[in-house]
Amino acid sequence: MKYNERTEMSIPSNSLLLYAPVPIYPGKGGYLLEDQACNGLRLWAENFDRVIVMHPLEHGAAPPSWIPVQSSGIDLSRVEMVALPTTYRPDQFLIHYWSVRKQIAQLIDRAHYLSFSIGGLFGDWGSVAAIEAHRKGRRFAVWTDRVESEVVRHQAQTAQSAKARLRASLYHRPMAMLERAIIRRATVGLFHGAETHAAYAPYAKAAEIVHDIHLREQDRIPADELNRKLHRVLDGPLNICYLGRADAMKGTDDWIEVMAGLKSAGIDFHATWLGEGERLQTMKAAVGRLGLGKQITLPGFVRDRTAILKALREAHLFVFCHKTPESPRNLIEALVSGTPIIGYDSPFPQDLISANGGGLLSPKDDVKALVSSLVGLAGDRKRLSNLIGQAALDGSAFNDVEVFRHRSEVIRTYL
Repeated sequence: MKYNERTEMSIPSNSLLLYAPVPIYPGKGGYLLEDQACNGLRLWAENFDRVIVMHPLEHGAAPPSWIPVQSSGIDLSRVEMVALPTTYRPDQFLIHYWSVRKQIAQLIDRAHYLSFSIGGLFGDWGSVAAIEAHRKGRRFAVWTDRVESEVVRHQAQTAQSAKARLRASLYHRPMAMLERAIIRRATVGLFHGAETHAAYAPYAKAAEIVHDIHLREQDRIPADELNRKLHRVLDGPLNICYLGRADAMKGTDDWIEVMAGLKSAGIDFHATWLGEGERLQTMKAAVGRLGLGKQITLPGFVRDRTAILKALREAHLFVFCHKTPESPRNLIEALVSGTPIIGYDSPFPQDLISANGGGLLSPKDDVKALVSSLVGLAGDRKRLSNLIGQAALDGSAFNDVEVFRHRSEVIRTYL
């Protein structure tokens, strides 16, 4: 059915249909959803009268950060959650394709605004929704926070199993073709951060840089704590932090090599990588092999949000070695915590620190250059203190209420 004036009159004028790839899990009394995704739904409901959101449904035990939707603060009288099958295997996807596409078509007819997260190949219901919206002649937005096909291309060289490398080598090219085809058909592309925007904007009719963060205003480092940090950094060991998955695309090997370089240069430091992933055991083995046990701590997954914020605020430097084009939120979290971002150059961190210079960037994959930047800061504590103040200024524009309000207004403007 084509979109027409009669159809438009029957749709609530301030209603929004979303596809979000974050899975939901069945629980007692309702679904479980990741805590930050719950916050996102709460904020969408603050900007639209009616929200319908489609999620893939997983079974089994939910990860630690998944919480009951019923007690998450979401206004469930205005938010409808729709479970779609998880179908990342080709055979599963083909079995469910037509029935789910029909279901999505019916949901599209119930919403005025349409915004779909895309990224993937088989099981990417966001792309299916975009195709169906285009078939119906509907305006729609697409959203993504990383260049998924490039991530998969990187996995073709770095995945730990031969099966995973083969799958990635077969998937990344058709995935890139699908991404570009969907973006060309969208009314507007909403791209999280300058890195993703730079990769996808050439294929879009219209493209906007947006952000997707879940930092509240009260998560910002308080002024008195920032002042203490500015003075505390003037002497003592460097406190280095990273927050994110222990994954090859995050540059785990480079990060360990950087820390080994600091030790060889005689720098007194302690570094912590907060996060788990398939490379965590490899990292632990490298720490032992290189004799970095006194300098590096690898605690794995940390559930306590207060502990994470404390670690970010206490850190003098946030060191990153990202390998693939993405716009990781952890860099924003570091800036909001008054922690300079020191790592590989790319459009996303460039944009984040363009106003006040709250970080230092080195050529991608150049471990020696990154070590040199860190050694220089270790020897010039006044400069490091200034960098901390600049980082806090660069982080001052970010909070969840403002970024979701901005995305909502962009959707209304274009759609």
